[in-house]
Amino acid sequence: MTSPTTPTSRGEEASRAGNRLPLIDVLRGVAILGTLASNVWLFTARGGESVMLFESDAMSPMGAFAADPSLDGLARGLFFLAANGKFLGMLTLLFGVGLAIQFRSAAEHGARWPGRYTWRALFLFTEGLVHFTLVFAADVLMGYAVVSLLVAWLLTRSRRVRTAVMWTAASLHLAVVGLLTAALALRPAAEDPSSVGVPPEAVALYAEGSYLDQVLFRLDNALWLRAEPIISFGLLLFMFLLGVRLFRAGAFGSDGTGRRIRARMLVWGLGIGMPLNAAVALMGPDLFFVDRYVAAPIVALGYVGLVGWLLDRVDPAGAVVTAFSSLGRMAMSGYVLQNVICVLVCYGFGLGLATSLAGAGPWWVMALWAAVSLLFLAVATPWLRRFGAGPLEALQKSVLAGIPERTRRDGGDR
Repeated sequence: MTSPTTPTSRGEEASRAGNRLPLIDVLRGVAILGTLASNVWLFTARGGESVMLFESDAMSPMGAFAADPSLDGLARGLFFLAANGKFLGMLTLLFGVGLAIQFRSAAEHGARWPGRYTWRALFLFTEGLVHFTLVFAADVLMGYAVVSLLVAWLLTRSRRVRTAVMWTAASLHLAVVGLLTAALALRPAAEDPSSVGVPPEAVALYAEGSYLDQVLFRLDNALWLRAEPIISFGLLLFMFLLGVRLFRAGAFGSDGTGRRIRARMLVWGLGIGMPLNAAVALMGPDLFFVDRYVAAPIVALGYVGLVGWLLDRVDPAGAVVTAFSSLGRMAMSGYVLQNVICVLVCYGFGLGLATSLAGAGPWWVMALWAAVSLLFLAVATPWLRRFGAGPLEALQKSVLAGIPERTRRDGGDR
């Protein structure tokens, strides 16, 4: 493979000499807690994560409000709408940014590319596989690992090639979303409405079943439960490459260039994305794929701009910013461990709160999200001061430490 020797960009200049870009760490922390704001509805649903198989309408942000136009339904709908798909898009974008940073680091140290990164991707895939099997069906890490290998190779190609791949991926993604949306719209109505939804055995599995039974359920239904990264492959590839492009353009720097790019992201992302997202959500569950995989990523760009705008106006050394930044630096651990906590709190083999508080409306679900979020923000900074890295980040470093870094032997990259 070729070595990474691309010309220095604004983003690379802004983070030379080992300096971190503070915004990236803060955004990672925000994205981790934001993904929980979506996933918490799976943990607390009737039938847990099995609703992804049996009750797709339950994943429509405003579906509960449409069925029950009450204050409870509105609160759930707005909370879910603000999170659904947005932080997945943000996290995907940031994975692309992280890949660009590692590519730059390899170039600075004369290392071959992708070289050792291939092992990092393999570790990420393995970790995702374990996470899916033992903890949570909606894992994102396996999909990221596969896409990251493709993008790592694309970083050795010309910008023209990356641009062509990026927009081809976007076009294919829109075509897939269009086909899936048409399939939802044309599906026949159930003759017996009571037959639609999570079957009693799945409800019992998550309310009363053993941990081993739930693991076996995920393995038995792995193909369908792993459908999201397959369906959204084009989107993942597009967002990875967009993250690379934004980083190299200097979008995450603290200079005038970064502020200008983020201001445009804020205006266009929220100005276009939020009205589109609200309209699609209110039109019902038949537009679920458009909602989560088209409108939401646009809003995600606005969220990046908004977080950047806020960070430019607060003390970067303040306790709140430091807490988000610390969580961002241990994002992998935060993502997995917050799901472990929710499993133990919600499912029957643990505290079983999803069943015992089923009649409490959406308020306890939002309170659970807030409690877990505050816990992680409170713990992240002291943890890093004591240990220097998150537990999974430390494990990754330990595993990869024995793999030698090969230096480049040939000419430059395009």
